[in-house]
Amino acid sequence: MWPRVATVPSGFRAAWGARRAEAEFAQACDKAGFVMSGPSADLVIFEESLFVRLSEHGFLGLAEGYMAGEWSTPKIVEVLTGLLQAGYHPKPSKEDVGGAYTGLELPAQLVRLFSGDGMSSHGTVFSSGVPTTERVAVKSFVQGAGRGNEPAQHYVDVTTLSEPTVVEREDLPEAQLRAVRMLLDAARVRNNTHLVDYPASGGAVGIAAAHRHATVDLLTADADQASDVRAVLEMANVSDNVSVELIDEPFPNPRNWQSHYDAIVSVEKLERLGERGRRVYARSIDRLLTMGGFAALQTVVAAGEDDTLARDCLELARAYLWPAFSPVPMSELHRLFDRETGLRVIAETHIGSHYVRGLALQRETFEGNEREAAADGFDAVYRRMWVFYLAMAEALFKVGALDAVQLTVTTRNRRGRR
Repeated sequence: MWPRVATVPSGFRAAWGARRAEAEFAQACDKAGFVMSGPSADLVIFEESLFVRLSEHGFLGLAEGYMAGEWSTPKIVEVLTGLLQAGYHPKPSKEDVGGAYTGLELPAQLVRLFSGDGMSSHGTVFSSGVPTTERVAVKSFVQGAGRGNEPAQHYVDVTTLSEPTVVEREDLPEAQLRAVRMLLDAARVRNNTHLVDYPASGGAVGIAAAHRHATVDLLTADADQASDVRAVLEMANVSDNVSVELIDEPFPNPRNWQSHYDAIVSVEKLERLGERGRRVYARSIDRLLTMGGFAALQTVVAAGEDDTLARDCLELARAYLWPAFSPVPMSELHRLFDRETGLRVIAETHIGSHYVRGLALQRETFEGNEREAAADGFDAVYRRMWVFYLAMAEALFKVGALDAVQLTVTTRNRRGRR
């Protein structure tokens, strides 16, 4: 079931690389001030095969070594954060472990084990935290920008939420719901709005929008998700307002899906689509959105302009969770909508300081449900994989390599034809 975890490269080349990887790892641990032995050890290495994995596969090898039980730590987030702060960045594998976006989602049983509301995998916005907004000039990437009547830049309302104050595990459900409500506000969802949540993020968007008396379509290519969400909506007594549509492909084909919507919401999908998938997705939003409508998208992005560290550290996600996973800088999302669509990003709300606290609560919730996870069929390797993913994402937020953003997108020409 776990061939990559069960198999360790061998031979002279692997042994030579392992010696170098061991020295680099030891240097990083020393720089981070880690204790490596004794009852108060920060981390313990049980198998030297870990260094072969590090040599061959970089951070993916570190993750697979953890999944295999070759090393352990009682404080995984602190250890991963310390390694990153020490500048540890092993050379990634030349092997491409990813692939194209498939439309498949996390198992509903897994989501229930780490979510606050039992149905949502997305990040959080807590009640504390002060918003600060400024109007920022952003480079335009549309054809002809800076020439003739096409401006070289446009203005975006950029809001940043200050860090939340006291956060407890009991706050997780409301914080996930608050993120959804912010997206619905940004998309101007109200009475009689025709909304699509695409690709469907679970039941939370549909339920919250139905409470605003909107009409909602949830589009998904995952049959298991469709079945689960229908049951959730039925229990919430909103199935009359919310329709779950199972589509044959990851993106709706224009020939068999011709609906148009006043509003579109997307919850943490952009980072899972890959470069080609993002282009197809952006064009589909352009096609589905009515003139003057709004789309609101929550996504994890690479902070700054260099996405290398985030991509390499989260290669685990490409190998085991979302084959096309690739967070990109905000500038790439501006470029995406300017170049590929008649849409434009008009607002950004940066929620990274809240998102990272939510990741910690999700990880703690999952660890507290370990027995339930085992009973649901998630073996020890899977459980360690999920803990490592959440911990590495948290560490990347802590060192400033990742951010979380809610984007508001609308049609560039709101009066005439596009």
